[in-house]
Amino acid sequence: MAENTPDVVEEEVVIRAEEVVVAPTPVVAQPTGAPARRARTDRGGRGDRRGGGNRRSGPSRERSEFAQKLIGIRRVARVMAGGRRFNFSVAIVLGDKMGRVGVGLGKAADTQLAIEKATRMAKRGMLTIPLTKSRSISHNVHAKYCASVVEIRPAPGRGLVAGSSVRTVLELAGITDVTGKLLSRSKNPLNNARAAMDALKQMKNVNLKN
Repeated sequence: MAENTPDVVEEEVVIRAEEVVVAPTPVVAQPTGAPARRARTDRGGRGDRRGGGNRRSGPSRERSEFAQKLIGIRRVARVMAGGRRFNFSVAIVLGDKMGRVGVGLGKAADTQLAIEKATRMAKRGMLTIPLTKSRSISHNVHAKYCASVVEIRPAPGRGLVAGSSVRTVLELAGITDVTGKLLSRSKNPLNNARAAMDALKQMKNVNLKN
């Protein structure tokens, strides 16, 4: 019996070692008030963080319903007692391509601030133009602003035929199948755009936004 005793002891030791390896690891209780640690299940932590939402990007900006286009930007110098002071003048056209369009002018020491001022001005003076089924106008219109003279005529099947900033105004308003004609030699894009706006104001049942 003494010879068999070591074998039995060795078997018991092996069994106990296997039980220790197979048994699940004990859960260590954390003290109350301590934040629980989040288990990391995968190695792609950065990818998940970017997909779930990037903290550095900040809140997402809502996309504007209006399309905008710059038709003129100038740097204006004003002579003061201590030297020259520079400002920026920005002219912008704003429209939703569904019949609403506006022209604005903004002046500021920074281009971004000037664009914001021009955008607010364009929204205040926006027009709502009644369009036909073919997204054209119903009759001829003619207007003059300063030295700019503009005439807009419906042209079924020809598309949008216009130049200078008159084309920008008509395009952002969503008007097609028209012909815009500049009857003056003015090269000022802001005056041409305002002449086009004055011509569109002559449309019947046009809504003016104050």
